[in-house]
Amino acid sequence: MAAPAAPAKCSEAALAAALADVPELGRLLEVDPYLKPFAVDFQRRYKKFSDILGNIGQNEGGIDKFSRGYESFGVHKCADGGLYCKEWAPGAEGVFLTGDFNGWNPFSYPYKKMDYGKWELYIPPKQNKSLLVPHGSKLKVVITSKSGEILYRISPWAKYVAREGSNVNYDWIHWDPEHPYKFKHSRPKKPKSVRIYESHVGISSHEGKIASYKHFTCNVLPRIKDLGYNCIQLMAIMEHAYYASFGYQITSFFAASSRYGTPEELKELVDTAHSMGIVVLLDVVHSHASKNSEDGLNMFDGTDSCYFHYGPRGTHDLWDSKLFAYSNWEVLRFLLSNIRWWLEEYCFDGFRFDGVTSMLYHHHGIGQSFSGDYNEYFGLQVDEDALIYLMLANHLVHTLYPDSITIAEDVSGMPALCSPISQGGGGFDYRLAMAIPDKWIQLLKEFKDEDWNMGNIVYTLTNRRYLEKCIAYAESHDQALVGDKTLAFWLMDAEMYTNMSVLAPFTPVIDRGIQLHKMIRLITHALGGEGYLNFMGNEFGHPEWLDFPRKGNNESYHYARRQFHLTDDDLLRYKFLNNFDRDMNRLEERCGWLSAPQAFVSEKHEGNKIIAFERAGLLFIFNFHPSKSYTDYRVGTALPGKFKIVLDSDAAEYGGHQRLDHSTDFFSEALEHNGRHYSLLVYIPSRVALILQNVDLPN
Repeated sequence: MAAPAAPAKCSEAALAAALADVPELGRLLEVDPYLKPFAVDFQRRYKKFSDILGNIGQNEGGIDKFSRGYESFGVHKCADGGLYCKEWAPGAEGVFLTGDFNGWNPFSYPYKKMDYGKWELYIPPKQNKSLLVPHGSKLKVVITSKSGEILYRISPWAKYVAREGSNVNYDWIHWDPEHPYKFKHSRPKKPKSVRIYESHVGISSHEGKIASYKHFTCNVLPRIKDLGYNCIQLMAIMEHAYYASFGYQITSFFAASSRYGTPEELKELVDTAHSMGIVVLLDVVHSHASKNSEDGLNMFDGTDSCYFHYGPRGTHDLWDSKLFAYSNWEVLRFLLSNIRWWLEEYCFDGFRFDGVTSMLYHHHGIGQSFSGDYNEYFGLQVDEDALIYLMLANHLVHTLYPDSITIAEDVSGMPALCSPISQGGGGFDYRLAMAIPDKWIQLLKEFKDEDWNMGNIVYTLTNRRYLEKCIAYAESHDQALVGDKTLAFWLMDAEMYTNMSVLAPFTPVIDRGIQLHKMIRLITHALGGEGYLNFMGNEFGHPEWLDFPRKGNNESYHYARRQFHLTDDDLLRYKFLNNFDRDMNRLEERCGWLSAPQAFVSEKHEGNKIIAFERAGLLFIFNFHPSKSYTDYRVGTALPGKFKIVLDSDAAEYGGHQRLDHSTDFFSEALEHNGRHYSLLVYIPSRVALILQNVDLPN
């Protein structure tokens, strides 16, 4: 990280008090002494977290019970055959249940008002013991507002909602199948090295339609396993009325999206992934919610607040969405219960928290550059209520399932966000290294190959906080969206339509694109973090961009799909990129560089365009020069002995030019070079990435 600006000093007494209140704050300050002036901020955050946790224990019987809100709120079948219903609607004048079961009479089943804005209803069983509300029947909560309006709403706790035919709004459908899915496989252990395949079920088919959970389970999971990924991050699972929102405008937080199939089919997907040893993360959106009121949370009780901040503070200006009031007791219950629901009901193994930067600051990151000055991360601009919620969420996740994984999508670089809560940190396991994809796009857009700055590339890939783990990626779904281009499209553009056949000779554009695509991904994988992420299809250089059906494209699905069949065609060059991605992941599985300490970079030569570094006992060498190859190029290493090539981007199976003999033995000698005690001579062709392994070391 860049050196932070000097803040005001923290008194010795204040520092001592903070160290006394936060159990392991001393460890954090030892790692980063620049945080000492902000010790009181960590103290305040930790005390607030502890106080809320204590209040939950005192008033709710503990966070375990508090986070089971879905067991009482919503609609539930009782053991006697009756129905118990409960809602939180503090602004309502009256609450009623209606639906198919009572002929849609809006007022025949009134809820009873309780304390703190809660309402409950018990409907006795029928005399013939038949189901009051059968599985698959429709329901609505009827709210009478203080202004006299009659509002038909979907319960915030609805487990399943669906849109029928050409209907604009979603219907709440009671989901209580006679034979619910039973998980067959246990959760895999937390992988030491996390290799994430970022996925969207709906676009996972090559056909111009919305793909299903079943399709993903049968057709995509085997590909992910073969490619060597051990973790899937599922996007757009929480129900969202607007498909083109990419799943980021949530309308029903407890409902798995019905456009891909049933809840049972999603459970089967997760269970099948577990059987393959793959952990599954949910892309959880607690940073904001859709403004929909007919089929969303907004205006649920007829007021502008309820789950959200009142007035302008409750609206995100850029996203045109609603912002949660994280300090509200029932909002905390709702969000923490939502976290637990996905862990328990669907057996997800953790979460990627979306929009964390927006949550952390009152300015939501809008118009902020985040220079690295530590004063940007403390003070009145920080929304500590949201930060405390994230600490509570991480505490809950890791208490329930210690092997769970949580990832923060934070562009600001807030210090200690991925440090343990006991140190005053946010408790996340990883943060996304969001500067890396921006760097690659900048290089491809603004610089000639010969002008790429090796030192700047290395700086971007290694600029992360010590002991706070990062997920590195060359590109994610953000880069694939319409208005931007994937790396493959930046590199090869229109020639991808005409010159990807192996029957045609390499054109300069396709040759450059294929070689740099592999190099960019490998150096990001090896140097950029403690985990790696790839968006589905980008591993093989998926052509074009991603665009969901909308009015602006005549509701077309042409760009809302993934053409996996391109990699299966032996006559197309996409298979080369797919092969390289697979073997890169498999080598990491064997050697574990992502879980190893950060790399030692021995060379970043601007003239030669060479980058060399060591990590996990491997020697990585990259020659980014567009035309120069080097014979007997000396590279430093910490290890004596014999080295062999274990991955070569120039190999034939990766679409390379086969300029290296893999039977060659490379011997290091006791000749110091670039700060390493040993060195060896290597032939390094132009635009090539190599990994050498010391074969004298035990595996």
